[in-house]
Amino acid sequence: MGKKRTPFFIVRRSPLHGLGAFAARKIRKGTRVAEYLGERISSEEGSRRYDDDASDSPHVLLFSIDEHTVLDAAVGGSDAQYINHSCEPNCESEIIDGRAFVIALRTIREGEEITYDYHLDYEGKQTEEIRRKFACRCGAATCRGTMLEPPAEEQPRKKKKNRKKGKGKDVKAGKRKDGKMKKGKKAKGK
Repeated sequence: MGKKRTPFFIVRRSPLHGLGAFAARKIRKGTRVAEYLGERISSEEGSRRYDDDASDSPHVLLFSIDEHTVLDAAVGGSDAQYINHSCEPNCESEIIDGRAFVIALRTIREGEEITYDYHLDYEGKQTEEIRRKFACRCGAATCRGTMLEPPAEEQPRKKKKNRKKGKGKDVKAGKRKDGKMKKGKKAKGK
């Protein structure tokens, strides 16, 4: 029999938020650390299941695959649902052929918490109350103070990157709140 490989991460209490994913071994840059799994449902069903406007501390369980489809990690989800947000992440999320993966942006040391930037998109006005509702606790020097994507007028201009396209759709994505999809991540707003 072959030698069983150590998993990429283990789930335990996190100083960032609730449970987190921590590297069980060294993870090299470019490694697919996890696949985000869950029940495939429509965006409308995701909105019906999770009313974030009614909650003081919304849970981020929905992951947008495209503008019509989300994964609900509360039903059949993987441990990838425990990967927390950070404004200075060591991973990024990516949709490849309709599947959601978390991929290492750099080499991650054993014991380091695995994170990615959720870039939650909020359709309503981002008031201080809304920004607090989706508060970030990452503690990074560049922390935005919220998991929400900054409104377009607050975002710094970025240079366009050339990106190789693999077989099938290759789209940036992230965890989803609910409402209509924008940039792969969504928070519901009025």
